[in-house]
Formats: sequence, structure tokens, C-alpha cells
Amino acid sequence: MNDLANTPQPQPEERPARQRKPDWIRVRAPAGEGYHETRRLMRELNLNTVCEEAACPNIGECWTKKHATVMILGDVCTRACAFCNVKTGMPRKVDPMEPENTAIAAAKMGLEHIVITSVDRDDLPDGGAMQFVKVIEALRRNTPDTTIEILTPDFRGKMRRAVEMICEAGPDVYNHNLETVPRLYPTIRPGARYYASLRLLEEVKAHNPLIFTKSGIMLGLGEERLEVHQVMDDMRSAEVDFITMGQYLQPTPKHAKVEEFVTPKAFDAYGAIARAKGFLQVASSPLTRSSYHAGDDFAKMRAAREERLAKQAARERA
Repeated sequence: MNDLANTPQPQPEERPARQRKPDWIRVRAPAGEGYHETRRLMRELNLNTVCEEAACPNIGECWTKKHATVMILGDVCTRACAFCNVKTGMPRKVDPMEPENTAIAAAKMGLEHIVITSVDRDDLPDGGAMQFVKVIEALRRNTPDTTIEILTPDFRGKMRRAVEMICEAGPDVYNHNLETVPRLYPTIRPGARYYASLRLLEEVKAHNPLIFTKSGIMLGLGEERLEVHQVMDDMRSAEVDFITMGQYLQPTPKHAKVEEFVTPKAFDAYGAIARAKGFLQVASSPLTRSSYHAGDDFAKMRAAREERLAKQAARERA
């Protein structure tokens, strides 16, 4: 008989160890009737949400309050960023019913403020800009009192015309995230260019200074403190009104790992610096995401602009 006792046995493949999250980053699992109603509505209208596709930690809280960020142009992205959980591949045809269905969802949820984002669609001649226009127009027709915030990709190679089309449709807030510091772009956001994203934000203001602009970065990817300060300065040079800063969380072991869990105290310090640099609105906390509390933040930003303009007018009269 063969002596199996001394035969090397195949070892199970080791899985990368999951990083333990600190207490301040933990959230409750999604539950409650409001959450399930929002989920059913998205399924009925064949709408995708970034809440699900990007594995947002705030989905339970937001969906319970019937707030959802609609992700248009499908659920497959033509890019493969190292931080993002959205599927990568060849997208399907654009859904012609998406604009109307988005407006129906906004009406049924009674949204005062809606956030619309999308995957990257480098396969489309306009990068998907016309679908943003159609969604904005559908919302204006069906829910005219709803304020509209869009979070667009960079429209690589098609940016100027895409921004022009969307600005003419008249969103209230135009968001485009820088995501991280320039040094980390080759590994974290290889399909994009930092200064091209800055130019996009500048183009929005050049086309319509009244549209609020917004951008955000993730912390915990290995960035240094002074690099974050420089990103703030770059945003202010582009006249960005609102900055968001939140903790990066690794969606799966295949994605970029978390280099640091930034403490709430450090986020508060970054927020104080951002406010000193002149942003109208600042959201800085471990759980901050682009569309988290977006409606409340929009109201605060609008009030801050009105106050700043009133002070400026008073100085000019003096």
C-alpha cells in the first residue's frame, strides 16, 4: 500500500485577510420598510443605483428615508478604477426609458433634491452627455420643484461639448470627483487625468457661473496631508463651491487596499482647513460620500452663497 501519511496534501488557497474596520466606520445592515420600498421601486422602474453598485455604507440610512442616487447609462463601466466596485466591460444599449423612469421615481419618492450619476461610457460618441440632458429635462417636466444634482464622469476626449450640453440643460449642482491626489492617479484612477478633471470643473463655471460645482476625494489611499491641502487649493482655483472628503473602503480583496483609516478628528481638521480656504460648503467625515445628505448640504450651500453675496453688496455700498 502507498503510505499516504507522508504524501504532501494540497493546501487550500489562502484568501487575503480582511482589514478590520474601526468602530467609527461601522454601520447597521439595511432594514426597514422604507428601505424595501425604495428597493422595489428601483426594480420596478429598471433603474440602477450607485448606492448598490458601489456598495455604499450609507445605503441603509438613505434608502430608509427614501433617498437614492440613480446611476444612468447602465451598470457596466468602460473603465476599471482600482477603488470602484462597479462592473467593468462592454455596456449594453442605452435605455430610452431611463429619463422618464428616473422622473417617475423622483415623483413617487417625493424628492426635493435628486442626485444623478453614471458609469463611464467611453464607447458612446458623446460619452453619455445627452442622456444626462434627457434626464434633467424629464425631471424639470415631471417634478419642477426638485433640485437636480449631477455627478458626471470626465467625458475623456469629449469634455467641452459634453459640459456645454449639460450646462445648457440647467442642473442646480454639477459634481465631478477628483477622487484622490495627483500622485496616486496611475494606480488608483489610471483611465483618467487629474488636470483634465480640474479643467472640466473650470469649464462648468466658465459656461454658467451660477451652477454650483462640487468635487470630492477619498482619504486612506496613501495620500499625504500636504497633498490633500494642494487638492483643496486646486479646487478653489477652479472655483469649486463644495468639497466632500470621506474614508476609502476596499470593496473586495481585488481592489486597492486601505492604507489608513483616517480618524474622525483628522477629518474634522481637514474640514476646518477647507472652510478656511473659502469653500461654500464642506462635508468631511469617515462616512461622507458624494450624495450623502446632498439635499441638506445643497440648502446650506445656497444659503451660504446668498450670505456671501449680501456681504459683498454691503461692502460695495459702503
